[in-house]
Amino acid sequence: MGEGVSVCCPSCGSRHTLTASVYPCVCGAGVAPALSGDARVEAVTRRAWADEWVTVRCAACAREGQWPRPELGCPCGAMLRIAVEPDTAEPLPPGSFVPGSFGPGAVTAESVTAEPVAAEEPAPELPSHIPLPRTAASPRPGFRPVTIRTARDAVSTAALYLRWLGFKSVVESGEPLETGIRTPGARTPGVGLRGPDVIAQVDPTTGPASLRSVECLWLNGMNASTTSVYFSLAGYADDARARADDLGLPLFVLDLTGAPQPVNGPAEELISSGA
Repeated sequence: MGEGVSVCCPSCGSRHTLTASVYPCVCGAGVAPALSGDARVEAVTRRAWADEWVTVRCAACAREGQWPRPELGCPCGAMLRIAVEPDTAEPLPPGSFVPGSFGPGAVTAESVTAEPVAAEEPAPELPSHIPLPRTAASPRPGFRPVTIRTARDAVSTAALYLRWLGFKSVVESGEPLETGIRTPGARTPGVGLRGPDVIAQVDPTTGPASLRSVECLWLNGMNASTTSVYFSLAGYADDARARADDLGLPLFVLDLTGAPQPVNGPAEELISSGA
């Protein structure tokens, strides 16, 4: 958790300690919004999806990401939101090493020479996510698909597939997953599946899964400290798939023959390693 600050509720005058949650950057470093005790505190009276997020720059790699805005519930019933300080992290100087800054164009001490050198062939572009190699034969038997004819079949197939991957006691939650950021009525389409070490969302609708649905599932997995997996019958929007790659969220498409197909690197890694 980040450093806590004392805030005063504008509705009842009581004081509380607000602590910003720390989230993992794609480089592995922890990121948390900077809070100030003298920052403006307001009671949240209306919700807008754009207001739920704040841009924070990672001090380790200088990447900017969108993270949930810090909030605190007061016993009087008010939901408090504190203004986040502007990002004060200094950008890295040109030529500094940033995780992932490899390949053509990277500046190193060895690349600075007195004599001109011939231009090298550009290195092939590396994929954003490289699946882990399979180091041993999988002990799991082949998955037995079940033909999907209804939405109920899609949910049952996803549950069977998670158990085949090694997740135990997977059951339906009976309703879509909530966003986890206290937005009234904000739910993702489909049905949620839960187990002791996994949260999954099954979307049997005819439209591609949205960016918001992917981010909501990831937030639920973060809150529960479990693996998150998404199953969709109609695939994913381009921005939803890109965001899932950044977050390391496995995405599967439910084939009507009943065999879930991985659509990104994290999904292929999950198949290789299992639960």
